Amino acid sequence: RAAHLFVAVLGASNYTYTEAFESHQLPCWIEAHVHAWEFFGGVTTITVPDNEKTGITRACRYEPEATSTYEDLARHYSTAILPARPFHPRDKPAVEASVLLVQRWILARLRHRQFFCLEALNAAIGELLVGLNNRPFQKLDGCRRSVFETIDRPAMTPLPATRYEFAEWKKVIVNIDYHVEVAGHYYSVPHSLVGQKVEARFTATTVECFFKG
Repeated sequence: RAAHLFVAVLGASNYTYTEAFESHQLPCWIEAHVHAWEFFGGVTTITVPDNEKTGITRACRYEPEATSTYEDLARHYSTAILPARPFHPRDKPAVEASVLLVQRWILARLRHRQFFCLEALNAAIGELLVGLNNRPFQKLDGCRRSVFETIDRPAMTPLPATRYEFAEWKKVIVNIDYHVEVAGHYYSVPHSLVGQKVEARFTATTVECFFKG
């Protein structure tokens, strides 16, 4: 089976994080961001992703729109989502370069090895990632890790007290029996909302309904 590689990099130090996932669907996309920020030990003020349809519903130079779940993640971690413009790789040059570096430094070394689960693959990737971030710069002093510790880490905001729990959103109309259908189940809302549109946010443990925010 093919695995999908997620790559995140910090702008000043080029400190890199990478992890393999079974797909690039929304749950994996969100989990990848959470793991990246936990790896960095903090959150960036601005997050610049690709215009991946998984996270961005409308690509626009001035007012791009993210999916409700991606916006929910951004609120939880207090970061602003500013996706790169389509066909503008210079909007994220650091990650473009890091993708090539990961291919050469990590994937090339693993190309003859066989893995039977993602956990084993990511363990091998993690070992090589340490070497990549500790590799001395060719034309500058230090390495990615040393620059990260002096420049990027102090500029990052602390992680929230709790890890983000994956949530899906759905727009629903309240039925005449003042119930809404969410994931095959029915939940009651105030009867005064009959016929109104509400937004349902549901996780593995909680269902919330919002009316006009």
